[in-house]
Amino acid sequence: MKKGRLILSVLLILLVFSTGAAAQCSICTKTASQLGERPAKALNTGIIYLAFTPLAIMGYVGYRWWKTNRIV
Repeated sequence: MKKGRLILSVLLILLVFSTGAAAQCSICTKTASQLGERPAKALNTGIIYLAFTPLAIMGYVGYRWWKTNRIV
C-alpha cells in the first residue's frame, strides 16, 4: 500500500510542477502560428482538454482491473 501511495505522490508532484505542454501536431502548429498568440494558446488548451478524457477513462479502467486482479 505504501508503494502505491509513493507512486501516486510522485505523479501528483510531477503534474503540479510540470511546465506547459505543447500538444499539437504539425498541422495544428502551422494553423496556430497563423492565428496569433492568444488563439494558439486556446487551441493548445483545447487539444489537451480533449486528450485528457480518453486518458482518464483508460486510467480508471486500468486501475479497476489492477485492483480486482492483484494477489493480496
